[in-house]
Amino acid sequence: MAWFKKRPREEGEKKRGEGLWSKCKLCNEIIYRRELERNLEVCPKCGYHFPLPARKRLALVVDEGTFEEMDEGLSPLDPLNFKDTKRYTERVKEAQRATGLKDAFIYGWGKIEEQPAMVGVFEFSFLGGSLGSVVGEKICRMIEGARRRGCGVVIFSSSGGARMQEGILSLMQMAKTSAALSLLRKDRLPYISVLTDPTTGGVTASFGMLGDVIIAEPRALIGFAGSRVIKETIKQELPPGFQRAEYLLEHGMVDMIVERRRLKEVLGRLLDLFYH
Repeated sequence: MAWFKKRPREEGEKKRGEGLWSKCKLCNEIIYRRELERNLEVCPKCGYHFPLPARKRLALVVDEGTFEEMDEGLSPLDPLNFKDTKRYTERVKEAQRATGLKDAFIYGWGKIEEQPAMVGVFEFSFLGGSLGSVVGEKICRMIEGARRRGCGVVIFSSSGGARMQEGILSLMQMAKTSAALSLLRKDRLPYISVLTDPTTGGVTASFGMLGDVIIAEPRALIGFAGSRVIKETIKQELPPGFQRAEYLLEHGMVDMIVERRRLKEVLGRLLDLFYH
C-alpha cells in the first residue's frame, strides 16, 4: 500500500509554476512571464512580438485617460442558425465569457501622443479575431465617427479572416468597410493600418491593406491564403520568410516595420504630419 496519496487537483487549481513561464513560438526559448510583461510581450531572445489582448494594446498606445469606448454593447446574432460541432451561439457565448467582450473588435475616440484619432483593436482570442457583421458594423461606425470629428483612424488588425458561421453576411463586410474608407479618403482624413501577428484572410484582403500608411510589427504573419494552400496551388516551394512582415516590406506591401516599444511614438508623429 502506498505511504502517500496523491490529492486530485481541483478544478481551476494550477500546477506549481504553471503560468510563470511562456515559450516563444519562434525561437522556442522559455521566458519568465514577468520578464516578458516588462518587455511589452516581446521575446528578449529573438524579438518575436507575442499577441496582445485588445485592452492591453489600447493601454500601451492611447494616452492615459483619453480613451472613450463606443458601441461596446453590440453583440452578434445567428442569422444562419449555424451549427458544426457546436452551435454558433454557443461559441459566441464561450468567447464572451473568456474575453469579457461582446465581439472581436473594440473601438473608440482617444489621443495618441496628444493627436486625436478613432482607434480600433482586434481581439484575436475572440473566435480568431474573425470579421463578422458586428465587427464590420463597428468599423464603419468608427470611420463615420472620424469623419464627423475630422480626425484620423488607426486600426490594429489581428485576425484569421471572415467569420464563416455568418456566411455571405461576413464576406460582405470586406466591401462595406472598404467603401467606408473611400469616403474617409474623400474627406482627406488619414487611415493608418497596423498589422500584427497574425493578419490573414478577408481582413488582409480589405481594410488591412488600404491604409495611407501600413505598419507591421516585426515578424508578423500577414497574408490572404495560407502558405500550404498557396504551395499546393502553384506547385512550387515558397521563398524563406514568405508572408512575414520583413518579406512584405522588401516587396513593397507594407510601408514600415515598427517595434512595439516605438509604435506609440511613430503613430503620434504620423498623425501630426497628416494633420499639419
